[in-house]
Amino acid sequence: MRDHLVAVDVGTTSARAGIFDRQGQLLGKARHPIRMRRGADQHAEHSSEDIWRATCLSVREALHQSGLQADRIAAIGFDATCSLVVRDTAGKPLSVSVEDEGSDADGWDTIVWLDHRAIPQADRLNAGGHPVLASSGGSLSPEMQIPKIMWLKENLPQRWAKTGFLFDLADFLTWRASGSPSRSRCTLTAKWTYSARTEEGWNHDFLATAGLDDALERGSLPTSTLAVGSSVGALSPEAAAELGLDTGCVVAAGLIDAYAGALGVLGASAGSPELERNLALIGGTSSCVVAFTRQALPGHSLWGPYYEAVFGNHFLVEGSQSATGALLDHMVRMHTAGGEPDTELHRRIVSRIAELREREGVRLGEGLHILPDFHGNRSPLADPRATGVISGLTLDTSFDGLCRLYWRTCVSLVLGVRHILETMETYGYRIETLHLAGGHVHNPLLVELCADVTGRVVRVPDAGDAVLLGTAMAAAVAGGLHADLDVAGNAMDRGGSLHRPRPDLRNAYDRDYRRFLAMHRHRAELEAMA
Repeated sequence: MRDHLVAVDVGTTSARAGIFDRQGQLLGKARHPIRMRRGADQHAEHSSEDIWRATCLSVREALHQSGLQADRIAAIGFDATCSLVVRDTAGKPLSVSVEDEGSDADGWDTIVWLDHRAIPQADRLNAGGHPVLASSGGSLSPEMQIPKIMWLKENLPQRWAKTGFLFDLADFLTWRASGSPSRSRCTLTAKWTYSARTEEGWNHDFLATAGLDDALERGSLPTSTLAVGSSVGALSPEAAAELGLDTGCVVAAGLIDAYAGALGVLGASAGSPELERNLALIGGTSSCVVAFTRQALPGHSLWGPYYEAVFGNHFLVEGSQSATGALLDHMVRMHTAGGEPDTELHRRIVSRIAELREREGVRLGEGLHILPDFHGNRSPLADPRATGVISGLTLDTSFDGLCRLYWRTCVSLVLGVRHILETMETYGYRIETLHLAGGHVHNPLLVELCADVTGRVVRVPDAGDAVLLGTAMAAAVAGGLHADLDVAGNAMDRGGSLHRPRPDLRNAYDRDYRRFLAMHRHRAELEAMA
């Protein structure tokens, strides 16, 4: 009986796979690293073949851990970062690197989501004020696909002439697994300016404005999309052999990784009015907050509202931070007492902070104030050029000094979340509970701060990995184990624990927030000086 599922999550640094039963129980999990090449001018590139290799290794290892045979797997689902994969007309990798122009080094064929090479292209599109931008908070981010494709066409014309496929990374994975070039509504709606509310889907006038009249043909992009929970087809014989599965396994339409996390933590609310009062906070290298509404509630700097990006007849909106876990890593690397920010070093820092807080309480790190925009500000400023600010540094190079800086960085990141939430409220959103997913659930500092700084109830899911769980929910529907996402969300939710804000800390964090907003104003004043 095919009654189990495989979920694959491809992040910035690794591919992870999990094996789930139809109740959402995680039976096996594995991870393998993926390579990333960093270049000048904020370039960052992956190799899609390297990603596929890590995916296959992870699936094989997770399946082995579960003790299941391939014929027990009903479906496989994929979620991934919104990176852009470029393939030639034969489906082979095509380099996106300036360094490889004119050479045969086509392995680096993927522009990573965090790559900001397309800032000038995004600026030009945003200056045009096309109506399409209303569905992306009034502006496109250089992390989205249309600006990246513009950059590719303008800067690598020889490569553009050879292009035959353009994929969001999740769609590449389903294509690699099944051979089907179908695309997910989730990816095209959120990152490609596709509209599921119109018959055509694409706005040809906007594409012409971007100089991409030929992009649909060049990228083999469809005029229709597959809803989350749909089947793309069965595993191809080649992919089945590489993954250690068989051709009886269905491939589910892909998801953006953050939206998979939102499904994983909010699935139990699907089909209920409660869904609109809940918000998913997915934290990892970057962080985003995701909300769902039945009515479109657009707002400046909020990505969306995207129709049916996950749930049918619902709009999705996202507010996000470009660097969160990445910023904590950066602080650890930057400080004299730091080093390589591995799990053990983070654990030591968090443990020492707990000791210091016992002694110093809310005064820990007093005088240190941080704006965490070290990789731009997605929300609520929609400014990819924004930079970070640290006020209050001294000559302290001790480990305790690092811990104070780390603690205040955590505070600043959640102050940024509060800034996003309060902005969302001005557009009509009413959020009561934050549901956490991603790596931040393993950092107790961030968990408690999310409640205390925002003043909202925080729910931490009992599921070991909510992002993988959300992808498994979508696969369960595609594989016929559950009728729809509402049923899958309720059946596979594993419960969670609630963390309530502590009233005695409210004044201290309110003061921090006022300073946080003042720093935004002061930075703007400095930048405005001739």
